[in-house]
Amino acid sequence: MRVVKNTYGVSIVFSPKQSDFDKMGSLSGSCLNRVKAPPKIATAKKQPSVNGILKTEKSSMRKTKELELKKSWTMSPRTKSKIRRKIIALSQVQKRLSFVTLTFCNNVDDAVAVKILAKFLDNVKKLSDDFQYLWVAEKQTNNVVFKDNIHFHLITNKFWEIKKWWPYWLDLQARNNILPTDENYRPSSAFDVKKINSKSIKSVCNYLTKYVTKNVSKFNCQVWNCSKKISRLYTDFYSGTGFIDNLEYLEEQQLLGGEIKTFIQEYCDVKLIPLNRTTLPFYSKIEKENRRIWNYKPLEKLNEPTHEKATV
Repeated sequence: MRVVKNTYGVSIVFSPKQSDFDKMGSLSGSCLNRVKAPPKIATAKKQPSVNGILKTEKSSMRKTKELELKKSWTMSPRTKSKIRRKIIALSQVQKRLSFVTLTFCNNVDDAVAVKILAKFLDNVKKLSDDFQYLWVAEKQTNNVVFKDNIHFHLITNKFWEIKKWWPYWLDLQARNNILPTDENYRPSSAFDVKKINSKSIKSVCNYLTKYVTKNVSKFNCQVWNCSKKISRLYTDFYSGTGFIDNLEYLEEQQLLGGEIKTFIQEYCDVKLIPLNRTTLPFYSKIEKENRRIWNYKPLEKLNEPTHEKATV
């Protein structure tokens, strides 16, 4: 008996020794699975002399600043895989999706750019009903004028009014001293929106391949994030080998729409499975639970006041 961890298009068949049978039938990949760390117990510390306190504080602040300057983020294969799974899970519960690219009209530091993005998203949330998003940072390697300038790709469940949000995005940059070289220039490409056909899993995956999996840049800021509702979505489930047996049977009958590729590892076998209309229903367990989570509203939420005032 072996345990299989399944996500969209990928199954990991664990060896008998590595199989955790307690996980059989369970779901994972949601922030709801996280185990909260126990609260830290405060301990009394020896108080140094007055001069010692001042010296310690200055040293600590200096080290913190040095770490912040040295620290850089990259998008690891594990992170890319997580983003891929989250977006596919989102596309199964939300059929109206849009792909937004937010570009800056001048050079901008990564950390400053993320702060501007946060302000933008906060205001959109205040003015939109149930706004959900996932964003990914990318460097403009082909931009000759602003080489390696950061920009952001978002997948959202919102219908965007370009005439409303495009000028707001530019004005928000201006408020943070990000101004175009020509003060009268209002680049329309700074706010680009495309509709995603979420009914086509191939269409969703095309955006992922182009803008996420090829991202190899380094940043001095966070490289991606998503709203709480998307963070709660499950992306994996555990099963027995019967799940693989059914797919292999379809492959033998030439009904799979492709072939299963197997990579043998020391403690498991990794199987890459074509993701299409034939195989997508095999992951319906994830979709069913995600729909329940997506549509769930606690009683206290039902009586919430309307959005606080926000300006665009």
